[in-house]
Amino acid sequence: MYKRVSIALLVFSLLLTACAAAASKQRAPNFSSGSGVTEMQVPAPAAQPLLPDSSTKSSYAVDQVATSVDRLVIKNASLSMAVNDPQKSMENISNMAEAMGGFVVTADMVQQSLSNGSKVPQVSMTIRVPAEKLDEALATIKKETDQPIISENESSQDVTAEYTDLNSRLTNLQAAEKQLQEIMASATKTEDVLSVYSQLVSVREQIELIKGQMKYYEQSAALSSISIQLIANAAVQPITIAGWQPGGVAREAIQSLIHTLQSIANFGIRTVLLYLPTLLVIFVPLGLIVWGLIALVRRARKPKVVVNPNPGS
Repeated sequence: MYKRVSIALLVFSLLLTACAAAASKQRAPNFSSGSGVTEMQVPAPAAQPLLPDSSTKSSYAVDQVATSVDRLVIKNASLSMAVNDPQKSMENISNMAEAMGGFVVTADMVQQSLSNGSKVPQVSMTIRVPAEKLDEALATIKKETDQPIISENESSQDVTAEYTDLNSRLTNLQAAEKQLQEIMASATKTEDVLSVYSQLVSVREQIELIKGQMKYYEQSAALSSISIQLIANAAVQPITIAGWQPGGVAREAIQSLIHTLQSIANFGIRTVLLYLPTLLVIFVPLGLIVWGLIALVRRARKPKVVVNPNPGS
């Protein structure tokens, strides 16, 4: 009995090692807050070729029966636009998401300061809507503005292969769990029971992990995510007076002033740190040499005073 249990444990250890290796190669998807998933039906894979004797069905042929697969495509959508009232548009978009059966993930509003000192609201929000209503949701959001869209982006990523691999690993692990339970039920020694129980716990942990990953894919397939940035029109529209835009002229003048001040500051820094030390190193020794030569010349030209030793004669 002990030998039979030991052999069974060895087989399942090899099985768990293979599953763990596959799990380490499985990379978790990296979704941004604006990612979503949609479903598309694809044709079932071609059936496996039959054995020469089609009247006899082997277990291999039964295992290879093809099943329909739902294609999972991760879809990301982001939208940036200018609206008259960002706060009002945020409320309209939130109501639209709830009406479609979705919800608001995040919604942040900050006050943006303009060049004239006034402040206008700016909204950043993320919503989730049913995947089949993604295009309808985008079209509804765009109706909030009469200005050209500032930026719009849509991207997709097919994760069908990852989901299928998770499903296959889950089936194998569930079969291993069932057989481990049978071995544990027939074990009589305490050490055998503890060893099988340890293997069983490891298998159950992997099963729960895979179920969580598959559930994430399934939930993401049901709801797509849209990231939206709402900017006030006053923050993007220049002031125009009879075709003249004083705001643009003022910005150009300020920019020119900044460049001029930068050039003056750069020249002053170079003068203090580069030109002045260089001039001191060059001209100070030359000045000392010239001063010494001038002093020698003056001393040589100075008339000598002759002292008469006999002043009374």
